[in-house]
Amino acid sequence: MPTTSSPAQDLQDLAAFWSLGEVRAPEVVDAACDALLAGLDSPALRSLAACTRAEADYDAPELLPTALGELGLTFYPRGSDAGREAVAHSLVRRMLAGEMTPQELASRIHRQFGHDLPLAERLAAFHDEYDILEYGDKTEEEVDAEVLAEAHRLAERSLT
Repeated sequence: MPTTSSPAQDLQDLAAFWSLGEVRAPEVVDAACDALLAGLDSPALRSLAACTRAEADYDAPELLPTALGELGLTFYPRGSDAGREAVAHSLVRRMLAGEMTPQELASRIHRQFGHDLPLAERLAAFHDEYDILEYGDKTEEEVDAEVLAEAHRLAERSLT
């Protein structure tokens, strides 16, 4: 997972993606190793980082929530609305960091959540606007600017 801010934020983001089934347990183990290398430390994080790939599927569900708790981070239960919102915020941060284009953000949000996540519904709607550019009255640059503005709005909202 590319770095979007701090090691703690990267681990938090990966955990949110894991809670939605977007990341597999061996990737959680890799993230625990990266977090240790970046200076984060806790007993459960060390245990998680020590898991083999074969152990990951069995141990990550127990160790990840404990490690996050020890680090003062939030664990999102599988499929939770809060986890879905955390993933949307993570995707927004990635786009704002230049890791994806506005169109890629809109596409990922739409594909991940459809129009069923109120926090990100406007971003999902922009994906539809990209699809009809040749028939509509907006240019790609105009839709990009609207996606960027919405992303900034959501980023500011996550800070409050």
